[in-house]
This record gives sequence, structure tokens and C-alpha cells, in this order.
Amino acid sequence: MMNIEKSYERWLREADASLQPELRAMDEAAREDAFYRDLAFGTGGLRGVIGAGTNRMNIHTVAKASQGLADYVVKRFPVEKRRIAVSYDSRILSSEFARAASGVFAANGIEAMIYPQLMPTPCLSFAVRALGCAAGIMVTASHNPAKYNGYKVYGADGCQITTEAAEEILSEIEKLDIFADPKRMDFQTGMEKGLISWIPDRVYADFVEEVKKQSLLGGEQVDKNVAIVYSPLNGTGLKPVLRTLRESGYTNVTVVKEQEEPDGHFPTCPYPNPEIREAMQLGLEYAARLNADLLLATDPDCDRCGIAVRDEKGEYQLLTGNETGMLLLDYVCSRRLALGQMPKDPVMVKTIVTTDMAQRIAAHYGVETRNVLTGFKFIGETIGRLEKEGHPERYIFGFEESYGYLSGTYVRDKDAVDAAFLICEMFAWYKQQGKSLLQKLNELYGQWGYCLNTLHSYEFEGAAGFEKMQRIMQSFRGGLTQIGGRAIEKLLDYAPGLDGLPKSDVLKFLLSGGASAVVRPSGTEPKLKIYISVSAPDRAAAAQEEKKLADDLARFMA
Repeated sequence: MMNIEKSYERWLREADASLQPELRAMDEAAREDAFYRDLAFGTGGLRGVIGAGTNRMNIHTVAKASQGLADYVVKRFPVEKRRIAVSYDSRILSSEFARAASGVFAANGIEAMIYPQLMPTPCLSFAVRALGCAAGIMVTASHNPAKYNGYKVYGADGCQITTEAAEEILSEIEKLDIFADPKRMDFQTGMEKGLISWIPDRVYADFVEEVKKQSLLGGEQVDKNVAIVYSPLNGTGLKPVLRTLRESGYTNVTVVKEQEEPDGHFPTCPYPNPEIREAMQLGLEYAARLNADLLLATDPDCDRCGIAVRDEKGEYQLLTGNETGMLLLDYVCSRRLALGQMPKDPVMVKTIVTTDMAQRIAAHYGVETRNVLTGFKFIGETIGRLEKEGHPERYIFGFEESYGYLSGTYVRDKDAVDAAFLICEMFAWYKQQGKSLLQKLNELYGQWGYCLNTLHSYEFEGAAGFEKMQRIMQSFRGGLTQIGGRAIEKLLDYAPGLDGLPKSDVLKFLLSGGASAVVRPSGTEPKLKIYISVSAPDRAAAAQEEKKLADDLARFMA
């Protein structure tokens, strides 16, 4: 408590004036949560609640992280390659944090190249490689609630940083005094000195062209006048998604008005995540009112895409990330074969918590599946390895159950602009054949068996919550023999590193009857996540078996 009080008192003396009212209003509990630790920095960069304190996203924690990144770049890159790309989303203070970070880079003699307006995460990944940068940062908290913001760091390869790079940058950050050490330069001064510049419009235009190249129609004509409702969920997707669709001929697009403009308060969707029905609710109402064929929604930094389609009764059904991913994988594989565009030794990449049914679909088309740890950066790294081997064309698709997809190698992160574009094309293609996406999905289930995949999240806020998560993970490692009546046939513990993958606090239980359960702490939120996969003859049977597993696992969370 003494360290907390000392830190708090120092912030009262030295922190930015904008933070002083909050600091002075803190009670003991608020002080403890704001100062009990430094905001964690890892492969996901920073993410936390906006506010005053060492465990918060604010101008000081952003400047300290930026100085650590600057020191890393100066040590690792020659002068001519010291360039960092910067982008930001619609969240509260995102623009201010992006400009502050740019000023820190400039003060360290590093050229900061920043988009002149908010842009999606995939546009940042694209810019890093297009501009030959040493690194990149994206100011975003992705799909988290409005009280959060964050700071993703990208390497020169356009991927989110590796574990090794994160450790090196963290080492630099930990050397710094949060108030005394970050170098600062006013944004306008940096512009005048040529140390801060706008990313050219051609980079964004080139990104859109690369997305459009992902088309698999091969010149065949389909009716693109499908009625589409789209919501950017008050984030960054509006301009790039609409531009890509309209330039590709999809002009019958209605935008959800209440969620059209950037707004970090997310007034109509407090949890702006297309995985959550509440976030999709307004879009569903628009779709029903307009009798639309398809609903699309992208999260605030436009790297995740959720969809809904009409069933036989005319009601709209939301598809899971696994279901959309399986449909896209099958579409990509079948169309590539039909067009003679399937490369030699093709590769599909998915995360270990993504449905195993995808592996069966890939094998049917002669496509190799590579399983990686949770986080799209590991899919991006796989693309990078294929590129180093001289065969980036082997990569044909990658996805994760959390609504992230990528069909090309032009970026190294999930891309909801690409996903929205391909989903519309896939929808139109099957509609031309008199088939809905739900009918196609049922065809896949008929061919490969029904597979139910669910995610259960448990929140553990603050210092006490963090400690409880650690205890729960240890209890799962305590010699369990069965879960929900199913014998544990094998326990995969990724903590020491497994199958050539980096060390990660993840457990995967392989259960009798072809079921599995994965348990892991979130890398970006105070949550413990459980992923359950059950195969069964039909959905009802799978749901019954899944409930047994979920109920048994839930007792560990009490």
C-alpha cells in the first residue's frame, strides 16, 4: 500500500492537468486499482481502462510505452529505417494518444507516419510494409466497451509483435521513469521539422485494390444487387468497406444510421463486438424492416466481421465465427480449384480454439492445416514464414473463431474489409445457384457431421481478480481425470511451449467422444475464457452434451 500511496501522491504533483480532477476524486479502492501495477505490456501491446494511474490508458502510459518502443527501434534499426506507422480508431482519446505517440517518436529522431484520419487495423498492417517501416502502432481497444482503449504494436513484417520483441520492448519500458524519461515533441513542431508526416492517400487506395483482388468470381457474372445492411458499429469500417463494395458493384447497401459515424461512446452498442447479439440488434431491425438479404457488422477497428442471414421462415439468424469461417474456407477452396488457382501444397491456418471441422474441410480439398496459438499474429507469422521460404502463394486462407478472417497475404492481421467483401461475393455466388448460406452450411454439416463450438467468458476485475485467475489455472492443472462425464484422453499444456509454438498459459483437454475444451486467460481483458467443442449427429444432441461440459467447468469459476 505504501508504494501505491507514493505513486498516487507523485501523480498528484506531476500528472497532466487533464487527469487531476479524477486523481483528486479517488477513494482508497480506486487508488489501489489504478496504481497496484503498471498496465501490462505484451504481444497485444497495451489495453486498459481510460483514466489516471499506472494501470490505466492515459497520456503518460502511452508516452512511456512509445519511448520504450522508440528505444527498441533505435537499438535494432539503422537510421535510414527508423520509421513508424501510426493509426487510430474512433475510441475516446484515440486521436490524442496517436498524436502523443508520434511526438515521442519524432523527439527520438524517428519518422512518424500517421494516417490523416482514423483507419482500420488492417490498414495499419498494410502501411507498415508498404512504407518500409521498422514498426507500427494502432491505437485501439478493438471490440472492448467504451471505457477501454489500447495500443497495438506491429513489427516490420506487418504482424503484431512476437513474444521475443514484446519482451525486448518491455525491458526498455521498465527502465523508464514515467514522467522524467519520455522525450516529447509537439505534433505541429514535428510536422514542420519533417519528423511527422501524413501517410499518402495512395497507401489507402492500394489497400483497397488489394482487397478487391481477393475476388474469386473469375469473370463470371452474378447478381450483385443483393440487399445488404451494414453497420460499422461507430468505428472505422464505414469508408473502406463501402468503398470496396461499391467499387466492386455492390451498390444496394444501407448503413445503420445510428451506428454510421465514428463515436467512441458507442451509444447504441455498449459492447461493440459483432460476436454479441446486442451489438447486432439495430442491424437486425434494419434488415427485417428493409427485407434485406444480408447483414454485416464490423467492430470499431474493423478487423472482425459478423453476419446474419435469413432462414426459411424469413427470420434472421446470426452465424458464429466458426460457421462463417467454414463457409469462407469452403468457398475459397472450391472456387480456387474451379478457376485453376489452387497453388501447389496449399495451406490454411487456424488457431487451436477454432473448430476442428475446418481441418476436415481443408483435407477434402488437399489443403494442409496449420494450427497456431490464439491470436491472429500467429497466423500472420505463418504467412511470413511461407514468404521467407519463397512460397507466400501457398497461403490461401486463415481464420479464428472470434470472427477474424484473411484470404490474402497483403496484410498480416485479420481484415474485416476483406471479410465483408468476400462474404458478399460468396452470398451472391450461392444465391445465383438458388442456395442460401444456411443451406450451404447445412450441406457442410451433412458431409462432415455437426460440430458445436461455444465460448464461455468469466470476468475477474482488479488485483484480486487477477490472482483468482492464476489460482483457477493452477486448479485445472491439478490432475483432473474427467470433465462432464467424459474422460480426459490427453491434456495439452502450452505453458512450457508445445508443438513448436511459443509458451502460452493455455490448456487444451482432449476428451472422449471427440470433444475438447480449451481454457485460457484473455491477453487483453480481465477474463478467463473456455472454448468447448462437441461433435454429435445433430444440434440438439450436441447442445445437450455441451451443457454437461460447460456446467462442470463452471464450478471452477466460483
